Amino acid sequence: MRHRPSGENIIGFESVGLRYGLGSEVLQDVSFVMPAGSFHFLTGASGAGKSSLLRLMFLGLRPTRGRVVLFDKDIAQTRRYELPALRRRIGVVFQDFRLLDHLSILDNVALPLRVRGVKETEIKKHVPELLAWVGLAEHLHAKPPTLSGGQKQRVAIARAVIGRPELLLADEPTGNVDDHIAMRLMYLFEELNKLGTTIVVATHNEQLVTRFSHHPRLHIGHGIVRKVSP
Repeated sequence: MRHRPSGENIIGFESVGLRYGLGSEVLQDVSFVMPAGSFHFLTGASGAGKSSLLRLMFLGLRPTRGRVVLFDKDIAQTRRYELPALRRRIGVVFQDFRLLDHLSILDNVALPLRVRGVKETEIKKHVPELLAWVGLAEHLHAKPPTLSGGQKQRVAIARAVIGRPELLLADEPTGNVDDHIAMRLMYLFEELNKLGTTIVVATHNEQLVTRFSHHPRLHIGHGIVRKVSP
């Protein structure tokens, strides 16, 4: 996938607020831009709004107020039929994985490539390589219900990164794996970032953030988002 030049903004929020139903706002006056090719951590206590902010970035939610610009598109003025094409430029790692239980691990990871019409010869080469990298070489033909939570998480990550998306949003991607696998996954994200993908990793793991402190972070507290420089 073609990536935009480093330095251009890939996403921007301007005075964005979000509330569910008639409750108080869970996010208030959120304003920031993310340059293409950047790598950000998203931190905050459990329930602070990290997942909600990611859903706004993924277009899974519409803001209650304010302006969201993604890939130079003002989302409020973007027609509904245009949204799927924008989402296909984003890789997402959800906390609930969202794997297809009737498909093998290999077929789950290959799905984004098949949607794009990638040749099977390329799929059979690259998907097993990536699954080996995340420690699942022996599970290519297993089905998701037979895997542990940590293994499912690694499958979801492999599926999100296999197509080299322009933007990768990862919600607690190391939450169910040991430290060794967590480091392998972070190095995978860093390599993808070097190839041009903009990365946002939501985590409450302060040790992880400290180890990779050269990346800036957005911190959420009491519905307020502030940028913390490395």
